[in-house]
Amino acid sequence: MEDKSAESTSGLFSEVLRHVSSLVRNEVDLARAEVQENLKHAAAGIGMIIAAVALALTALNVLAAAISAGLAELGIEPGWAALIVGVVFALIAWALLARGVNSLKLNSLAPTRTAENIKRDTQAVTGNHHAKG
Repeated sequence: MEDKSAESTSGLFSEVLRHVSSLVRNEVDLARAEVQENLKHAAAGIGMIIAAVALALTALNVLAAAISAGLAELGIEPGWAALIVGVVFALIAWALLARGVNSLKLNSLAPTRTAENIKRDTQAVTGNHHAKG
C-alpha cells in the first residue's frame, strides 16, 4: 500500500511540475510576443522622429525661402518674414519629435499583460485571492 501511495504522490508531483513548466513556457511566450508588439510601436515612434528630421531639414530649406519671399511681397520686412517662417517650422518639427519620443518611453515597451498574468498565476498557486491589483 505504501508503494501505491508513493506512486500517486510522485505522479501528482510530476503532474504539478509539468503544469508549472507549461505555465512558465506560456508566460515566456506571451512576454516575447508582447515585447515584439511593443517594439513595433517603438519603430513607429522612430519613424515619426525620422519624419520630423526630414521635414525640418527639407521643408525649411525649400519652403522657408519661398514663404519668406511671399511675406516680404506683402510688405513684411524680409528679416521678420524669415523669423516667422522659421518659428512656425520649428513648432511643427517639435510637435512631431515630441510625439515620436513619447512612443519610445520605456514603460510602453514593458510586457504589462504578462506581468498581470504572472501576478494572477502566483495568487492562484499561493491561494491568495484577496491581493490588491
